[in-house]
Amino acid sequence: MRALGIDTSNYTTSAAVFDGADGSNAGRLLEVRPGELGLRQSDALFQHVKALPGRLEQLAREGWLKDIAAVGASTRPRAVEDSYMPCFLVGESQGRALAAALGVPFFPCSHQQGHIAAAAWSAGRLELLDRPMLAWHLSGGTTELLHVEPDGVNVRATRIGGTSDISAGQLIDRTGVLLGLPFPAGKGLDTLAREGEDSSFAVRLDGFTFSLSGMENKVKTMLEKGAAPADVARFALLTVAQVVYRATRAALERYPGLPVLCSGGVASNSLLRQVMAPLEAVFAPPQYSTDNAMGTAILAWRAVKEGTFS
Repeated sequence: MRALGIDTSNYTTSAAVFDGADGSNAGRLLEVRPGELGLRQSDALFQHVKALPGRLEQLAREGWLKDIAAVGASTRPRAVEDSYMPCFLVGESQGRALAAALGVPFFPCSHQQGHIAAAAWSAGRLELLDRPMLAWHLSGGTTELLHVEPDGVNVRATRIGGTSDISAGQLIDRTGVLLGLPFPAGKGLDTLAREGEDSSFAVRLDGFTFSLSGMENKVKTMLEKGAAPADVARFALLTVAQVVYRATRAALERYPGLPVLCSGGVASNSLLRQVMAPLEAVFAPPQYSTDNAMGTAILAWRAVKEGTFS
């Protein structure tokens, strides 16, 4: 028995299949023009429509599109009221059409829930979905610290902290573009930062919440003063890593004993993983930290296994 999952985020088109133990994800980054900091929703939606058939064809060539018992798709960014982004309409509409054509159930979930499921499974900790935990969703559009509880075959994530303005991923991408790196800049900035000298800024923490909006100006000031690109890269990444660590440590004082799961594209950063090591945080492999459809496939598989559908 297998489940097919689809995720059409703002920057990645992906489809995945999960069989209860193993799976495969076929993903492709959307094209962003050099020097630009993102895509308009209309452009993202158009690219998804063009790219999704190729992702399914890749899974078919690999032999995964057999014995599909359910289809899942991320239908919105987060499982909260008024959470909406047009690009997810592509995955939802295609997913519902495929489910109808195959005569199998359709399982909707949020992009965030998919991230959590993919991170837990790929880290070898799928059991985390069945117990309370703390989880970070760290991406280009979201930096949220979540208290996560089981909700049937899915999870219920309640925001308890994170950024009050720009996300960690936005700071990283903007820093990377200033340094001439292609967008999205996470991987390139991570590589560049390995050559830099340690320096950071102690971002003010208000409970479990913090602001990163002023950091972009600090990065620009460093560059204007002639700082080496590698030093600027390390400054930005180490600042993010340290405030995430401090917020997590504070949250663990309120929720002692809970495991900590880190998901989202920023969670693939090597410096963040080093800084979070003392907290024994659980990280997915990099390919399942970034946007992918594996989590939607996992949740759909769990739903068909239990006979539960939303």
